[in-house]
Amino acid sequence: MLKKRRRYYFCLTLAVFCCYNLVAQNRDPEKAEYTSVHQPDNPNKALGEPGISGSGMFIVRNIIIIGNKKTRKEIILREIPFKAGEEYLLQDLVKKFEDARKQLMNTTLFHEVVVALKSFEGYNVDILIELKERWYLFPVPYFKPVDRNLNQWLFEKDASLSRVNYGVKLLYYNTTGRNDKLRFWFINGYTKQFSLNYDRLYIDKKLKWGMNVNFATGKNREVNYNTIQNKQVFLKDNNNYIRSFTTVSTEFTYRRAIKTRHRFGVGYTKENVKDTIITLNPVYFKSGRKSIQFPELYYSMTYYDLDYIPYPTQGYAAEVLFGKKGFDKIINVWQLTVKGLGSWHVFPKTFASVRTYGSIRLPFKQPYFYQRFLGYSEVYLQGYEYYVIDGVAGAYFKTTVTRELLNFKIKTPSRKNKDALRIPVRIFGKIYGNTGYVYNPQPGNNFLSNKMLFSGGAGVDIFTFYDFTVKLEWTFNQLGQNGLFLHNKSVF
Repeated sequence: MLKKRRRYYFCLTLAVFCCYNLVAQNRDPEKAEYTSVHQPDNPNKALGEPGISGSGMFIVRNIIIIGNKKTRKEIILREIPFKAGEEYLLQDLVKKFEDARKQLMNTTLFHEVVVALKSFEGYNVDILIELKERWYLFPVPYFKPVDRNLNQWLFEKDASLSRVNYGVKLLYYNTTGRNDKLRFWFINGYTKQFSLNYDRLYIDKKLKWGMNVNFATGKNREVNYNTIQNKQVFLKDNNNYIRSFTTVSTEFTYRRAIKTRHRFGVGYTKENVKDTIITLNPVYFKSGRKSIQFPELYYSMTYYDLDYIPYPTQGYAAEVLFGKKGFDKIINVWQLTVKGLGSWHVFPKTFASVRTYGSIRLPFKQPYFYQRFLGYSEVYLQGYEYYVIDGVAGAYFKTTVTRELLNFKIKTPSRKNKDALRIPVRIFGKIYGNTGYVYNPQPGNNFLSNKMLFSGGAGVDIFTFYDFTVKLEWTFNQLGQNGLFLHNKSVF
């Protein structure tokens, strides 16, 4: 019986990771696939005698782009830090080749990018940008547990198929060749949901303003209505839907340069639950209400200067979000959230990284619906995956030292007149430590809020095609607990 159960867990886990792999492009627009830098071994020699001293100014005469079968030329030129007709010192021009490669990879449009000298004539140089585009259309099956992480679903919920969402997702990236994205979700199972999203990075000729629209509606038979002993408590009705929701939002983005993007959004949310939920927890919504609806305004700024956004080994990133939900006594939330990331090489193939997160919601007295903090979505402390920590303010600090163990490519069979596809695989070993704190003015019988939390451990990260990441981590926490935890993405 035990052997069959283990086999069942293994098959379900494999299915979940496969589905994550298929939809791995469903992420922030600036993430990218890793590729090696392609530069001349000796750029001075490649330029010829006129620039050997590095003291002369070289003129970019032409920029030749090949391999962009669908992506429009202006979208590519938008990402590179030089233009035709501009002059640069030799050392500056060579550095900009790497900056251009990195920025083009961060568009998520290409598998590989080569930026190199094509030809020169005196101090005039022609630059070649050679691209290999990704697949852009993904009609894929969707299968994902609804629990907060795979460990909770596998070991606390016995890998129950009743706690799984399944359906179909249509993901169409680079829809018009402008790095825009169209997504349809048709979800059944634990949640019945339909959602539509269209994200266009640029809507103006100067390629600075963009727009995003989103719509989602759905309903559930089960609701997390309370937290007791830092565990979610659920109510399920097999015969009726006890929660329904609808969200609509529109967002404008502004990107004047390359590394920084500003977002200005407005949204509307409507939530309804059955009377039973309010009977069990009168403060689920404020004042014992069973439905709420409210507008939302927010502004965010993101900054990326990383060598590889999905798995950075060097560079910095930051995000600031300021928002307001509701404008009456029923819903009244001011929120400020700050994230930070820094990575530095300390030895060859070894790097250290620091991740920080902090958030505050005012006023401190909030209904249960707006007290979720650590343990939800991708905001968590390693080692506390089986717990949730509710509150209205808090922060965490994570440090990691990582070393690359293996880096290789798997060559797939080639078709006639086409290059063979090489699937990159990178394996990293790491050690890490975390500390965090969550403030809750009314903790009840939850014991992890209002105290410093600590954890640490070691693990292995496996990264491969289309930014698919598997993270195997053995973590110890201050409660004396330890275990193996699974995650499928890097967290900023």
